[in-house]
Amino acid sequence: MDKLHEECGVFGIYDAQISNLSNQVYFGLVALQHRGQESAGIAIHSGKAINYHKGMGLVQEVFDKDKLLGLDGDIAIGHVRYSTTGESHLSNAQPLVVRFRGGNIALAHNGNLINALEIRNEMEKSGTIFQTSIDSEVIANLIATEYDGDIKEAVLKAVRQVKGAYGLVIIFNDTLIGVRDPNGLRPLVLGKTRGGYVLSSETAALDVVGATFERDIQKGEIVLINQEGCHVETFDDTGRKAICAFEYVYFARPDSIMDGRNIYQTRHKAGEILAEEHPVEADIVIAVPDSGIPAAIGFAKASGIPYDVGLIKNKYMGRTFIQPDPSLRDLSVRLKLNVLRDNIRGKRLVLIDDSIVRGTTSKRIISMLREAGATEVHVRVSSPPVTHSCYFGIDTPSKRQLVGSSMSVEEISSLIGADSLGYISIDGLVEAIGKGYERLCVACFNGQYPMEVPMSGTKYVFEKM
Repeated sequence: MDKLHEECGVFGIYDAQISNLSNQVYFGLVALQHRGQESAGIAIHSGKAINYHKGMGLVQEVFDKDKLLGLDGDIAIGHVRYSTTGESHLSNAQPLVVRFRGGNIALAHNGNLINALEIRNEMEKSGTIFQTSIDSEVIANLIATEYDGDIKEAVLKAVRQVKGAYGLVIIFNDTLIGVRDPNGLRPLVLGKTRGGYVLSSETAALDVVGATFERDIQKGEIVLINQEGCHVETFDDTGRKAICAFEYVYFARPDSIMDGRNIYQTRHKAGEILAEEHPVEADIVIAVPDSGIPAAIGFAKASGIPYDVGLIKNKYMGRTFIQPDPSLRDLSVRLKLNVLRDNIRGKRLVLIDDSIVRGTTSKRIISMLREAGATEVHVRVSSPPVTHSCYFGIDTPSKRQLVGSSMSVEEISSLIGADSLGYISIDGLVEAIGKGYERLCVACFNGQYPMEVPMSGTKYVFEKM
């Protein structure tokens, strides 16, 4: 893996006027597919029961017309998931559905908890049985344990016991619930339909289902949606705002708006700042598609170097091609990307990418460009070096595997075979996002986490028990 991966995306809808609600969730999940490509699932409230279907693969692989027809009701949630290597199992797919004395809960979770293992151990000592190895089940079981007739209080008692990042959508009987963690690390937005409301990880999914954007669910807020309408309240205002900076760099769709910031414009601005911080003489600017394109256009505008297409992405590969055989890893890159030879032959290139994790993919891309006739390849990266692991829902390698942690910029440049290498500064990225340090989590760049985290030297991964 030479890219960071978001763990998942969540979607929920309450609307009694829509007869095919599961189709709406399906479309919403397709719009969020970039956030998770290992598994997908939908749960829907139908009378007294919660029906659900989930499976491994892309949304379009998991669901067909017949499966969607079998999911009927007026409240539904959905989930797409990316899991770390070795932990991709159907049992860990979401939404989780739990039946207990108070009724039925369906829960979908975006994020990662840092104290889930401790809570799970204590609950198991008390007799609680767990069916999965994911931290999300800890939240579901806490809600079931804390329930005493008031679902809002049960949810609040549950989330006050956990630490970490979470954007939650929950079905309980006739209510759709959304919760965002006290630091706002993971995103969650509220939209309005003609007959109800939508909760989503990103605004792009609202657009797909024809919902209008109402507001971001703020840090430490809970929203309850039922026949009485939509009620939002703050349950924890103690944490500082710390939305993940990588949402703006890479994870979110460029057509989404996150906490008031247009993702495309943020990436475009990052490219402009990158050009100011690391100027270079070259003939054309090209991007690693698709995530590097907005920054490349911004770099070209600020530098005066023309933007052109140098790499073509194969858009029909489906899930990420993971090939463990070292002899075939170069083939995986060539399957994803092909060089437009006539555009780059004999030219000095500025290659824009959003991040470098291990450097292996960058090295292969640069080799391909040189083979196609590029005379120089200057790499510019629209995020700072990734030097620390994430504990809050991003699949990062352990710190020792992060090339930005173990090598200097000059050493990385030599490793990947670039003529020069420049990363945007942390200050430059913060300026591009326009939020200020006090409202962002940039811990993967500087190690300054918004809360105390397990400092064991490796990434905390709940699923490896």
